[in-house]
Amino acid sequence: MKKVSIIYWTGTGNTEAMANLIANGAKEKDSEVKLIPVSNAKSQDVLDADILLLGSPSMGSEAIEEDEMEPFVESIKDIVKDKIVGLFGSYDWGDGEWMRNWVERMNSYGAKVFEEGCIVNLSPEGEEADKCIDYGRRIIG
Repeated sequence: MKKVSIIYWTGTGNTEAMANLIANGAKEKDSEVKLIPVSNAKSQDVLDADILLLGSPSMGSEAIEEDEMEPFVESIKDIVKDKIVGLFGSYDWGDGEWMRNWVERMNSYGAKVFEEGCIVNLSPEGEEADKCIDYGRRIIG
């Protein structure tokens, strides 16, 4: 059974909804899943996980949330080497540049980033919700 930590920041609830959908997909693959708001996350949650998922919406100028998620991501840069990491989040405008930058950043830390992340426009409904569930299934393998 794989241990999965899903650490996320949400403002409007869209990224939290994505986290729950991804968790549902991962649980279908017989995984032990912990959903953790980034404000409650510890480096031990990263160390204990076989698979780490990080979620943040696109903020301002195509960046991850700056007050909680950004410092957390920076704090784990030395412990994600060789760890499978999935990234996800919602956006309202733009073309996904924030996710491309985040993927590149995590790769530079030595993480094994799964695919190119999972993004949805606004709230995950219909096909977008299915995409999140499927992402959770596929990252488990």
